[in-house]
Amino acid sequence: MADSREIEGLLERMGGELRELMRRRGREDAAMVGIHTGGVWIAERLHPLLELEAPLGTLDISFYRDDFTRIGMNPQVRPSELPFTVDERHIILVDDVLHTGRTIRAALNELFDYGRPASITLAVLVERSGRELPIEADVVGLQMPLAADEHVKLSGPEPLTLEVQKTA
Repeated sequence: MADSREIEGLLERMGGELRELMRRRGREDAAMVGIHTGGVWIAERLHPLLELEAPLGTLDISFYRDDFTRIGMNPQVRPSELPFTVDERHIILVDDVLHTGRTIRAALNELFDYGRPASITLAVLVERSGRELPIEADVVGLQMPLAADEHVKLSGPEPLTLEVQKTA
């Protein structure tokens, strides 16, 4: 579907769009947070492109998911790391795929547990069809209309590739 060269091109464009958006909004002092796992991989590529001063933060939203009882315990729960103050900070939240919106809702819940950000800008590599919550990305690398029985998977971290798969 998309190889590492194509993804790197998308990330370069996203970096430029984010830089311009932050400049227009007067938010050059923003901090970036990636959602485990794919969002962290994308954020690790975007962070240096934006030359942000604050170190990269990471969120593991496993305990904030609304389908926790349905999917059970995530065997790879990682601690969230926010090496900066969230209060009154402009945050760039990064994820790999925006589908239903539930992952982003969970990430917002966790971020607000750390404090009250001044603003949150959402950047995603892929925005696909199937939204269940009113959540929209500010910067999108690729839009993909997919059937209900299809999903897109980011593999990585080296190299990053995207693949569309049918649900069994």
